[in-house]
Amino acid sequence: MCCRILFFFCVLKSLRSSVNEVIKAIDDRLSKQDDIQRKKMCVLRLVQVVRSVEKIEKILYSQNSKDTHSLEGNSPLLAGQILERIATEFNQLQFHAVQSKGMPLLDKVRPRIAGITAMLQQSLEGMLIEGLQTSNVDIVRHCLRTYATIDKTRDAEGLVGQVLVKPYMDQVVVDRFVQSHPNGLQVLYGKLLDFVPHHCRLLREVTGGAVSSDKADIVPGYDFLVNSVWPEMIKALEEKLSSLFNPGNPDTFYEKYTVSMDFVRKYERQCGSQASVRRLRAHPSYQSFQNKWNLPVYFQLRFKEIAGDLETAAAGGLLEAPAGSSYCLMVSHVLWNSLLKCWAEKIYLPLLAHRFWKLTLQLLSRYSIFVSEVLSKAASTEVTKDAAKPLSSSASSSSLTSHEDSGSDSSATSALSTKQMVSIAADVDKLQEEIPALSEMIKQRLELIGFSNFDIISDSLADSQASLSSNLPTINSRVTQRLSESCCGYLKCASEVPRLYRRTNKDVPSKASAYVDNSLKPLHQLQSDYQDVLKESIRKDWLRVALCTSTQRYYDTVADVFSSVKKMEESLKRLKQARKTVSSSSLGTNGGLTDDNKIRLQLALDVEYFGEQIQKMGLQTSDISLFSSLLELVQGAKDLAPIEQP
Repeated sequence: MCCRILFFFCVLKSLRSSVNEVIKAIDDRLSKQDDIQRKKMCVLRLVQVVRSVEKIEKILYSQNSKDTHSLEGNSPLLAGQILERIATEFNQLQFHAVQSKGMPLLDKVRPRIAGITAMLQQSLEGMLIEGLQTSNVDIVRHCLRTYATIDKTRDAEGLVGQVLVKPYMDQVVVDRFVQSHPNGLQVLYGKLLDFVPHHCRLLREVTGGAVSSDKADIVPGYDFLVNSVWPEMIKALEEKLSSLFNPGNPDTFYEKYTVSMDFVRKYERQCGSQASVRRLRAHPSYQSFQNKWNLPVYFQLRFKEIAGDLETAAAGGLLEAPAGSSYCLMVSHVLWNSLLKCWAEKIYLPLLAHRFWKLTLQLLSRYSIFVSEVLSKAASTEVTKDAAKPLSSSASSSSLTSHEDSGSDSSATSALSTKQMVSIAADVDKLQEEIPALSEMIKQRLELIGFSNFDIISDSLADSQASLSSNLPTINSRVTQRLSESCCGYLKCASEVPRLYRRTNKDVPSKASAYVDNSLKPLHQLQSDYQDVLKESIRKDWLRVALCTSTQRYYDTVADVFSSVKKMEESLKRLKQARKTVSSSSLGTNGGLTDDNKIRLQLALDVEYFGEQIQKMGLQTSDISLFSSLLELVQGAKDLAPIEQP
């Protein structure tokens, strides 16, 4: 059994070896056949190359044998047809030559191919130039189709640029003309734009760039406006107008830039399609022209100009704004003008929108910091003065003028006058009103560049408004404190009323004391002097707060006087009972009203008059805390002092 298995194993091994030998022999034979086939194909390609060369040379020589100096000597249509035949054969020649690369025979034929190439290009160039000069559509169409056949469209576009475009640019683009005419650059761009309809009509008609082009006769693959006209235009502008891109004078730069960008937009509209516009914008010369405009330097000059004006105004302190301004302070006036400048016609550029937006926020922030610094420095050096004046006729001339005289003081480190604080408050409030208009202006600008996320704009401006408003509580507090101190200084004179009636035998009081009018003069002056500066709501709020504080102190003073009067009465009564006599000084001669009751009556008249003046200011006494309590206090005292009939 084992021997039989061993036998079959040897037979199978021998059979496998025989089969492998047969397979190897077949593979070798197939490889030889493939090699022969490849060599055969190479030979056929070489034969085709030689045949194409001979065929082209035959066509060229047959034309030369007819007593013609060149292909241009024939009729345009015939010459174009011949060139197309040559181009078609030449295209096949190029294909087979590439496939036969590295073959020794090809190297021998290559000089003949080079000669054919040179002659074909020379003939094509001559015919294309002739067709353009004579406006022969057929010649131009045949030439362009031939260029496309041999894959030389860029050569044709370059030839048009050199022969047709460059001479025109050399003639039109002259720096002296631009410098000597007021609108020289605009006129120059107009001439450049006229080149396309006047000199490129034929090319656009043949290549489909014109609306009237017949689609059946269009030669595709060309874009002369992008690859021929535009590069030569930009090259002439960059080389001959040396001062065109100079950003040294921002006003001149803006004018040149805007006129140039308008020229670019008009040129883009002359392109035949959106695809042509995209090719134009992707062209290296287009990018080069755009990059020549140094917009960052222009913005730095504008930044220095705009921010510098605000810094200068801030350094000047709290100077008054010029006449006719809607603001009180110079720094506020300059700030608003600076904000408007950022988005003004002669300054703003769409490509710098993000930079001008940042500058806008910086200006608002700088102003807010300026106001905060002024208030904080003034707080550290301000000395509160006692506003109390003696009860006399001369006191009627006292008012806020002592503070207003320093309103033109530009030092931020000195104590702020009431006029300065009012000016700051009025300007901050005015800015709050104007910022929405500024926001609308910014949105209109940004819409033109496709920006749509206006919530960011609104939120940022709202933050700036909040920063400005954060200074108002400090201003409100200082103004109302100063007003209340001025009022209280005079209202303290209520404590002098007993001295006027005790042991003086004065008549029964019939009108309010002079100190009431004097105490309210600072408030009346605030109403009258700043009526056109401050909103009524702000003025009334200041008056209300100042009067609340003043009334509180007035109440304390009157209460102290009544307490003192009462103690004096009780003391006199005890003395009377002890002596069983009536003090001659405790009774008056006018209706039997005692001096103490005269004091009560006088204070009642003063408080009632005080309330009447509050109402004349446009306020309600019910809005003044403790006034009702004060009125009840004096009315109660008045009721205790009836006038006795003689």
